[in-house]
Amino acid sequence: MGIFSKTCEYALRAVMYIAQCSQQGEKAGIREIAEAIKSPEAFLGKILQQLSKEGLIRSAKGPNGGFYMDPEDTKRPLADIVRSIDGSQLFEGCAMGLDYCSKENPCPLHHDFKKIRKKLSVMLQETSIGQFNMDLIQGNFTLSK
Repeated sequence: MGIFSKTCEYALRAVMYIAQCSQQGEKAGIREIAEAIKSPEAFLGKILQQLSKEGLIRSAKGPNGGFYMDPEDTKRPLADIVRSIDGSQLFEGCAMGLDYCSKENPCPLHHDFKKIRKKLSVMLQETSIGQFNMDLIQGNFTLSK
């Protein structure tokens, strides 16, 4: 189990796959993306629609259509993908999901999770889609076996 929702995991994988295709001057179709990231196609369609609405990815219709990213799009931080799908709960919320948790009324995990949340937030905000994509292209990371 990851730290993100399943929807967000698929979104992150899809954006990385689309960024790789775009780097090679190609557009990716929904079926191709779904196969590459091992996502149900119908579920992925809704995710891609949300990412497109937020301006994180672009789409073109027609025979040479598909999803793609412009170089400017890849300058956006990974945090934008997470916020687009999961909202800001990861960056602001309680580790236990408690509404009352605050500095004045902390839950048992509040202080430890605050440190972790800060590190995670900085990492996601300071790492661009393009930086992550270059590491994938160079083979420093992988999205599949």
